[in-house]
Amino acid sequence: MKTLIDKSLPRAASPEEVGVSSAVIDEYLRDIEESGIELHSMMVLRHGKVAYETWREPYTPELPHTMYSVSKSVISTAAGFAVAEGLMTLDTKLLDVFPEYRTEKRTEDDEKITLRALLTMTAGKDVSLFSDKTSKTWVKDFMDARWGFKPGEGWKYISENTYCVGAMITRLTGMTVTEYLTPRLYEPLGIDVPAWERDATGVETGGWGIFLKTEDLAKLAQCYLDHGKFMGKQVIPAEWTIEATKKQADNSNDVGIDSTVGYGYYFWRCGGCEDAYRFDGMFSQFAIVFEKLDAVLVVTSNEVNEQKSRDAIWRHFPEAFFDGDAPEKAEITALKPLPGIAPRARSTAIEKKLEGHTIKITPDPILKIAGYPMSVLSFAAVYMSADKAGPIDNVKFSFYEDECTMYWTEGKETNIIHLGMDGVERLSHIRLGKLDYTAASTAAWTAKDTLELWIRPLEAVGQRRLKFTFCKNNVTVKPSTMPTLRSLSVSVAEGLRGMFPNPTIFAAFKAFMKKLPLVLEPVHHGKIV
Repeated sequence: MKTLIDKSLPRAASPEEVGVSSAVIDEYLRDIEESGIELHSMMVLRHGKVAYETWREPYTPELPHTMYSVSKSVISTAAGFAVAEGLMTLDTKLLDVFPEYRTEKRTEDDEKITLRALLTMTAGKDVSLFSDKTSKTWVKDFMDARWGFKPGEGWKYISENTYCVGAMITRLTGMTVTEYLTPRLYEPLGIDVPAWERDATGVETGGWGIFLKTEDLAKLAQCYLDHGKFMGKQVIPAEWTIEATKKQADNSNDVGIDSTVGYGYYFWRCGGCEDAYRFDGMFSQFAIVFEKLDAVLVVTSNEVNEQKSRDAIWRHFPEAFFDGDAPEKAEITALKPLPGIAPRARSTAIEKKLEGHTIKITPDPILKIAGYPMSVLSFAAVYMSADKAGPIDNVKFSFYEDECTMYWTEGKETNIIHLGMDGVERLSHIRLGKLDYTAASTAAWTAKDTLELWIRPLEAVGQRRLKFTFCKNNVTVKPSTMPTLRSLSVSVAEGLRGMFPNPTIFAAFKAFMKKLPLVLEPVHHGKIV
């Protein structure tokens, strides 16, 4: 019988045992709460051991979390294996791997798009933020995109660069990136094979879409810190862990202290702390490697302002790490659980009317054309997905003493969730857009005629809120998102400020982004049948 080896990270008896101040950790967590940052989990490692870890209810260590652009660092790791195995070099051309796109309209600049250019975001192709993610020809779409600059003559953060690297690996190996990485990375690190969003042909999206547990990301970061070794075994090529994480490209045209001091092969150098680099994903998913302090900090969050999250980190780290005499230990404050809807008076007459009936909802025509149908998932969870969930239809409610259930369809998928009406979230498994989620949900009658639902898919970010308002047999449904779509739009606009050297054009773009919620979260209409 094969002996299973426990590949969990070792735990220290206390933070101080490995040179981490519990008092400073406590100060950081208090800072987080006072700053209104929705931190989901945190893990601090020093000298290879977990010094401290925490999760905010209802998040748990067993649940994977969407990682957004942390996915890029995983693709970088896959490229490191491919280079070490001789499948390609940093000078391998994208068009050499995909010669079918070497058409008459290609130029000398197209021939200069190499693996190195893709890894450093210096390829020059300027793919639209709103490009069609349902397309089956992402590589061709990338090659057909307009030029922002000639290869190697600029820097711009374009996620499709990363997709192309993953697509190259898939073409050269005949395997998905997930299949390629499983024996090389996931199994040696003891990571359950993660879910990863894919394009319409089954290729991983690359620049986003991977779901990892907090400890999985911590293992990956620790492995990089140890120059590719894990539990004494060389896993990731050592040279790659050095080259990928040092400054390979000048990103000083971007905005912010942590986004302008150097970019590696899908790793960011940190401006808030010298001798640190990070895995970085939208909504503040970070693994920060403190190279000279032998330390790692991992956080998962739902905070649209990533610099706000990083600034909170720099206020307390690397100060939290010490060598020599230990400071006095402190009791560490627990994170406050995320709230559900407070219980309200029940509308028993409408509840009885809804029993056994179906609510048919008319899809919004603008959202249908735009390709963003109303889903139980928040817009933040689906806007870059190739397989969009939605539209919500065929809704059925059943009501009980302290909870209700909602059945509904989205495309070919059907789900039923339990929602606590006593203020306590109920957990339900749902499947949307071909991905599995654990939904933590509550409901309440916020008015005599309005039933409000709060649904939080824990593996994703954000919370979907749906207000069902009833008038005889007519129903209106108003979707919203927490954090609000307006705050998300403004944050995205600010993050792209560096791409708009003309202030007038940027102002127009920001005004457009502010109006997006009016278009993307309209009131829907339905009937009880």
